[in-house]
Amino acid sequence: QVQLVESGGGLVQAGGSLRLSCVTSGGTFSNYYMGWFRQAPGKEREFVAAINWSGGRPSYADSVKSRFTISRDNAKNTVYLQMNSLKPEDTAVYYCAASYASSAYYYTRTLGDYDYWGQGTQVTVSS
Repeated sequence: QVQLVESGGGLVQAGGSLRLSCVTSGGTFSNYYMGWFRQAPGKEREFVAAINWSGGRPSYADSVKSRFTISRDNAKNTVYLQMNSLKPEDTAVYYCAASYASSAYYYTRTLGDYDYWGQGTQVTVSS
């Protein structure tokens, strides 16, 4: 059973930055395609960013492209989300998720493809 624990959320003013971390345990981290999702009040959970086992081929939602950067450190079993130029519309609970990668080319933005989820960390951006 893979466990994921997010941290790094908080309250920040518009234009500010935050760095989210997600530490995993209970599995072989490099076997998993890692993603970040978010859910704002009254809205469905949506894809934010994802990255493959080697740290390459990052994928981003259009709404965060050029502002957010996903990365991973397999030695630390950790995936990161650097969020810059934050906007009030980025306010949400951010979730880390792991999807078992069947190949080096595995790729998915679909919630249902992710096998394990963290408990979430709140990000609030004030205007």
